[in-house]
Parts: sequence; structure tokens; C-alpha cells
Amino acid sequence: MNTKITPENIEAALKWRYATKRFDPTRQIPDAEWKLLEQSLRLAPSSFGLQPWQFIVVSNPEVRTQLRPHSWDQPQIVEASKLVVITSAKVVDDATIDTFIESAASARGVAVGDLAGYRQMIAQFVKQRRDSNTLEAWTTKQSYIALGFLLSSAAMLGIDTCPIEGISPPNYDEILGLNSTQYSTRVACALGYRATTDSYASAAKVRYPLNQVLREI
Repeated sequence: MNTKITPENIEAALKWRYATKRFDPTRQIPDAEWKLLEQSLRLAPSSFGLQPWQFIVVSNPEVRTQLRPHSWDQPQIVEASKLVVITSAKVVDDATIDTFIESAASARGVAVGDLAGYRQMIAQFVKQRRDSNTLEAWTTKQSYIALGFLLSSAAMLGIDTCPIEGISPPNYDEILGLNSTQYSTRVACALGYRATTDSYASAAKVRYPLNQVLREI
């Protein structure tokens, strides 16, 4: 299947995208397009394919209202059509790895034992991160890969986004009931359509020239 999109269309979408500050609360993302954005999160790559994350779509208006004070009072939290909270794992244990290996074996039509070497490699890597107290930093990095997929996919659909780090993860965890789970909040993303009153929509995009940020060796 040829799924190629023209370079011109991709560049136009990326230039059109900006961190939307005010959304039109009367406009909702169509179901078909939202399902594609859900898939962009599910299909995002991760180290080893381990997928140490969970995505929470906050649809309840009351919950969004509770989250807003813990988001620097940013209106996007309640105005956007969709609000996604991206979490990543605080714990990656043997059971987590085994579940993934079983899933991989099933998807690829092989025996679990055929992936024993792969499982050992993952377990050793994870143990090193646990021993060095860097496991959460690693899973957090993985979650930002998924965020990038979501932002890019939305831009190509003409859907506005705003990644939001100005939040209090501990408060989000409490409100979303995450404290008793293996996941913790990392970043949020509002999605929908820009309001006509959002002055940032017409602001020039500030980016350094390519030769300042890219080197070829």
C-alpha cells in the first residue's frame, strides 16, 4: 500500500501547527479523525517495543474543571475538544516484561521460548535503569515519543494541539486515580480547533535557521 504524503503537504502542516492557546469549545473533533489520533498513540514506537505508557482521555467536564487549577489555570484544559494525559510507568517488573513477550510471541506467531534472549536483554536493561535510579526518566522519554506522533498526526489532519507541561503531576495523579497504579502523569495535550480570538494563530513561528540546529558529519 502506498501511503506516501507529499513533502509539500507535510511541511505545510508542520508550519501551520502551533501551540494553540485558545480553543473553540463549540467545535468537536469528528469520530473518524479522533480514532486515527488514538491509533497514532497506540502505534508510536518505544524502546524494545515495550510501550511503558498509558494514555488517559479526559472527557468528563467536571474532571477537566478539577484539573484546570493544577494546570496554571490554562483555558485549553476545559475548552479543547479532547484532553489527553500521557502517563508512563513508574515500575517495570518481570510481570510487565513477560506480558510484553507473550504479546510479541502471539503477534509474530512464534513460541515464547523463541524470544528468551530478547527477554533477557530487556530485563538486563531495565535492571540497570532500576539500579541507577533512572527508570522513570527513561519511561518518561518514551512517553514523549508518543506525544510527538500525536502532534504530527493532528497537524496533518488540520487539528490544533497544545502540549502542556505546565501542570502538577502529583495533583493530576490524585484526581485521575493514578496513585494506586504503576503509572504517573508526565504531560498533557489539548486537541481541537483554534478560536478566532487566539492571537497566537497569526504570530510568526520563531525557529532558528536549519544550519544552526542541524549538523552533518
